[in-house]
Amino acid sequence: MRDFRELQIWQKAHRLALDVYQHTKGFPAEERFGLTAQLRRAVVSVASNIAEGCGRDGERELARFLSIAAGSASEAEYQMLLARDLTYLAPDTHGQLDAQANEVKRMLNGFIQKLS
Repeated sequence: MRDFRELQIWQKAHRLALDVYQHTKGFPAEERFGLTAQLRRAVVSVASNIAEGCGRDGERELARFLSIAAGSASEAEYQMLLARDLTYLAPDTHGQLDAQANEVKRMLNGFIQKLS
């Protein structure tokens, strides 16, 4: 078992979740149960799956949860693009969040390769 809080990948995923929560506060009220909730759920899923994988036995289980986290990061990546295109996110904000999501995905893929 690993302490997920010590992993740089979890710290970056957690930072992404915090930043998404901050930037989605200004989304339209009618999106509260739509895009706002979906995007928040996706970024929380990234950090949550990293944490859950660290609590499992064995590297194979950890790699499986990291893979799920990578899928959630891709989901969030699309939802941020949609939010930008709907003008809910400014282009520069989208760029910053997208860069964070891509860094997390690269780190997840590297970690999965290391475990395989």
